[in-house]
Amino acid sequence: MDHPLFQLLGFPDEIERALNPSAQKYASDTKAMYNTAVDVKEAPKSYIFVADMPGLKSSDIKVELDNHNVLAISGVRKREEHVPGVKYIRMERSAGTFMRKYTLPADADLEAIKAACEDGVLTVTVPKLPPPEPVKPKTIEVTVG
Repeated sequence: MDHPLFQLLGFPDEIERALNPSAQKYASDTKAMYNTAVDVKEAPKSYIFVADMPGLKSSDIKVELDNHNVLAISGVRKREEHVPGVKYIRMERSAGTFMRKYTLPADADLEAIKAACEDGVLTVTVPKLPPPEPVKPKTIEVTVG
């Protein structure tokens, strides 16, 4: 397992393979989430998620809305094709599955989410709904009798 925490703790691949399927999925998702850095900003009228996606095409990236309010950003980074006679001296760029999930606040406009990838930077914009109108007191006419 190439997750730095597992490397620090000395967990070999054999331990991950020995886990039950749900624990394997959890370990896999943890690795995927660890490898994806995302900046999250709040603007007056929107929430903005910005992630570096170097070398990926828009078709390699999935932006989904799960469970009605969970924003999921995921995909797969692939290693370059192996070239015979060429060996790596160092491999520092991450490859494999990446994923991040965010529970969106109640004021997020789930119908107007936009995602764009330009120059290797993914920007997901979630507009905010306007605040609800304050409830005005209802005047009841007082009649005689």
